[in-house]
Amino acid sequence: MLEALIVKAKSMDASDLHLEAGLPPVLRIRGELKTLGSPVDAETLFSISRRLVGDKNWPFFADQCSFDLSTNIQGVRCRINVMKTNRGVGLAIRILSSFQPTLEKLNLHPDLKEIAGSPHGLVLISGPTGSGKSSTLAALIQEINISQSKHIITIENPIEYHFKSSKSFIRQREVGRDTPSFSQGLMDALREDPDVLMIGEMREPEIMKLTLNAAETGHLVLTTVHSGSVVEALQRVISTFPAESQFSVRAQLADCLYAVIYQHLIFRPQLNIRVPECEILFANLTAKSIVRSGKFFKLNDVLQTGAVDKMWSLQRYREWLENRTNWYLRNKYSDREPVDSFKNSNNRATEKGYLSTKPSGSSFAGAKRLRKSVRKRNDVPETEGPYEIKDVDNLDDILRELDS
Repeated sequence: MLEALIVKAKSMDASDLHLEAGLPPVLRIRGELKTLGSPVDAETLFSISRRLVGDKNWPFFADQCSFDLSTNIQGVRCRINVMKTNRGVGLAIRILSSFQPTLEKLNLHPDLKEIAGSPHGLVLISGPTGSGKSSTLAALIQEINISQSKHIITIENPIEYHFKSSKSFIRQREVGRDTPSFSQGLMDALREDPDVLMIGEMREPEIMKLTLNAAETGHLVLTTVHSGSVVEALQRVISTFPAESQFSVRAQLADCLYAVIYQHLIFRPQLNIRVPECEILFANLTAKSIVRSGKFFKLNDVLQTGAVDKMWSLQRYREWLENRTNWYLRNKYSDREPVDSFKNSNNRATEKGYLSTKPSGSSFAGAKRLRKSVRKRNDVPETEGPYEIKDVDNLDDILRELDS
């Protein structure tokens, strides 16, 4: 039963699958919950949970009433939380994408490449649950991987994206399987000659302190934190510590901070995709001084006036999204290979998997017109191959077809 539900969730482009005894399965699709099928009985769900957790880890689950794992089901990578509830046992399953995220594929601003080029410092990626923080984190690691020769160590719970070493040498460790805890993994990593550290998430003061120490000692450290804005992300880090030590923590954070990203996902119906809407702070001297003083509210002014330092307020980033012309559009087989590239009449290569929504007049001058159109997601052929080729007079025809 679980295998069939996972395959169905994947085919419907769901991000999450929830199973609860006595209730129908629930899918989260583009942020909204939708029920699927008939209720799941408690005995079936208990049997599935026992198989997922395994006999070795079942005593831990019985004691903690919760267990996290990652696994591959019917070719779909999943992050699963097994939990006890008032109805018995429940499952919260995150459907992980099998594609390798990059900044371009996530439709993020190219200014974020600046982060990948930093030799040291702390980078915080913040946002609510399900906002794509892990994907952005993986995209930054991949940007380093393909552009620089670095030793990268990741500590995750669980591992969400598997990296293939390109120019960089990458080691991935999973908490519970490869290291007993985040704190132990961090202490080990500092003795393993890393250039870049990726910490899945900062939650406890001990992990935050070790993360700050690692960033302060000349490493580039990337991690995530739950928050509702850039300012809130920094406040959350500081407020985790006791009041008597917050002054020194603010000074340490100001010294090692390089950038903070806040993001949430918005749905663009004309493209049928969700894209990150971001707030980006680069820690210039003004920002560092504000962090050190603890007057975090002043960072909003820095975001508004920091365009020259590649900072983005939510408002300006939203305007950039509205004016953006090129988008990366995924399809059923883009997880394996992007669609074939094509050229416009000026012979400028167009990126694989991308759609230009507002071409300039000069781009379509001449006898040849744009020849390829993107079909609706549900109409993509099951077999691999290029998109169907059609004659169109201009790109408005493509957009009308997407909306139809």
